[in-house]
Amino acid sequence: MNNKYLTSPASWKGSELKATDVWRTQLTDVHVAEILAAVRNTIELGITIPEINQDNFPLPTLGYEMTRIYDEVLHGRGFAVLHGMPVDEAKYTREEVIRAYIGVGAWMGNPVSQNHKGHIVGHVKDIGADPKNKQNRIYATSIRQPYHTDSVDVVSLLCLKPCKSGGIFSITSTYSIYNEMLRTRPDLVDVLEAPFTFDRKGEIPSGKEATYEMPIFMHHKGRMLTMHDRSFIDAALEREEVPPLTDMQVEALDYFDEIAARKDMYLDLQWAPGDMGYVNNHQTVHARTDYEDFPELERRRHNVRLWLSVNHGWELPPVFEERYGPIARGENRGGIVVPGMKLTCPLEAE
Repeated sequence: MNNKYLTSPASWKGSELKATDVWRTQLTDVHVAEILAAVRNTIELGITIPEINQDNFPLPTLGYEMTRIYDEVLHGRGFAVLHGMPVDEAKYTREEVIRAYIGVGAWMGNPVSQNHKGHIVGHVKDIGADPKNKQNRIYATSIRQPYHTDSVDVVSLLCLKPCKSGGIFSITSTYSIYNEMLRTRPDLVDVLEAPFTFDRKGEIPSGKEATYEMPIFMHHKGRMLTMHDRSFIDAALEREEVPPLTDMQVEALDYFDEIAARKDMYLDLQWAPGDMGYVNNHQTVHARTDYEDFPELERRRHNVRLWLSVNHGWELPPVFEERYGPIARGENRGGIVVPGMKLTCPLEAE
C-alpha cells in the first residue's frame, strides 16, 4: 500500500474553487474569428472531419492559450472550462460547430472512438435508451450518472443546448478522495488498490473477453491514477461467472462515491450554450444529475463529447492495456475499438 498523502495542484476541493474563476477562460472575438477561419480552411481544402488535427487547424493566438490549458489539465488542477464557443444554430451549421469543436480539441489531443460504431464525437442526449438495461450507456438517457471516469486520457464536453432543469455536471478530485479515504479508512484504500471486474457492455476488442479486471486506485511512476465506473462493475455482476462483491468491496465503493458527492468536495460546472470543458480522467471523476427536458424536440438538451488521447500525456501502468489497448505515449490510446470498426462522425445522436 502507498500510505502517503497526495499533494499537488490536483488535490483540490470544490469548496476552495467555487469562489474563484481561475479555471475559466473566456474566448475573445479574435479567438472566435481564428476558429471560424480554420473551419472554413478545412472545408475549402476538402479535409474530412476525422482528418482534422492540430497541423491543419491553425490558431495563431488561441493556440498559445490552449497550450496553457493543456498544461493545466495534464499537470495542474486536472480540468479547465472555456466560454464562448460558436454554437448558435442560426449562424452556424452543425457541421461547422463540430469542425470547430474537434479543431480546438486537437490542440489537447487526438479524438478516439467512444463506442462500437466508431463515433469520434459523442452526442450526450436522451434518445430513449432503457436506463434499467445495465448494458446501455447512461449518456443516452436522462437519468443521473454517478461519479465515474471515462476510458481515455481527457474527456471534453461542449454544450449546444441546455435542459429545462437539472443535468448539472460535477467533478471531484480523485486525489482528494484518496487523501480523505487514507485519513479515515485506510483499510478501504487497500481494497480499492486490488482488482475489480468491469464489463465491456458488449463492446469487445479483438482477442479480449467480455469483462476485464482493473483496480480503482493505481500508483505508477510517482502518480496516482483512477479507473472508476460503478455501472460497468454492476453490469459485470450480472454474469454467472463473476463472483459477487465482498462486503468490504461494496463498502469501499460506496465510501468512494459518498466522498465524491460531498458538498465540500465537488465542483459544479453547469453548462450554457458555448461552454466547453476538458477533464483529466486519471485524476478526476465526473457525474451528472438527472434532468427534465423541454417537450419540444428542437429545444432538448444536447451536449457533444470528445474522448482525447494525449500525445505527451501521463505514462500508464501495464494494467491499462486491458482497457486502453496501446498505452505508449504518442499512440492513440483508450476509447472503444472493436473488429471492423471505422471512425465516423455523426452530426446527430444515433
